[in-house]
Amino acid sequence: MELQAPMQQLVHCLAGLPGIGEKTATRLALFLVNCPAEQARDLAGAIAQVRERIRLCSLCYNYTEQELCAICASAARDRRTVCVVETPGDVMSFERIGGYSGCYHVLHGSISPLDGIGPEQLRIRELLERISQGGIEEVILATNPTMNGNATAVYLAGRLQTSAVRVTRIAQGIQPGADIGYADQTTLKNALEWRRSMK
Repeated sequence: MELQAPMQQLVHCLAGLPGIGEKTATRLALFLVNCPAEQARDLAGAIAQVRERIRLCSLCYNYTEQELCAICASAARDRRTVCVVETPGDVMSFERIGGYSGCYHVLHGSISPLDGIGPEQLRIRELLERISQGGIEEVILATNPTMNGNATAVYLAGRLQTSAVRVTRIAQGIQPGADIGYADQTTLKNALEWRRSMK
C-alpha cells in the first residue's frame, strides 16, 4: 500500500531519528494517525517547546532552560571536580547513580576522523578555558570506552599533561565498545569510583 504524502513525510521524519528504522517509523506514524487528536497535539507541542525553550548551559554545555543548568547553579556541587562526558544523556546516567557530587563538562560528541569530527567540532576549547581559570583540581575523563571515546580521552589527557589538574579516566568496568547511557547503575558507579590516573 502506498502511503499518502503527509504520511510519507511523517515516516521520513521519524526514520531520521536515531535507532528508528523505516518499519518502526511506519508503525509510529500509523499509531499517530489513529491516536486521539489531543495526544498528537500534546506530542507536537512538547517537541515545539523543547526546541524553543531548551538551550545549552553557558558553563558545562548540558541542556537547560536557564543561563546555567541546575547542577552548575547548585552551591552544593563540588566545583573542584569536573567529569567530562560526551552527551547530556551521559550526565543523566551519572546523576541517576547518586554517588557523584562534582560538576560536568559536555563535549557533544567524540573525536571521529572518519566522520570529519576533530577537537575543533567539540567543546574542548571551552573545557581548556574553564580549567585555565583555576579552581579545578581533578578532571575525570568519562567518555565512552569506544575507539572514538578512548581517542578523545587520550587527546584530552595529552592537552592537560602540563596543567596542574589531576587527570583520571573512569575504570573500564564498562565493557569496551559499550555506551555509557546503557550501563547499569552498579557498573557505572564502580567505573566512577575505580577511575585511574592518566598523567
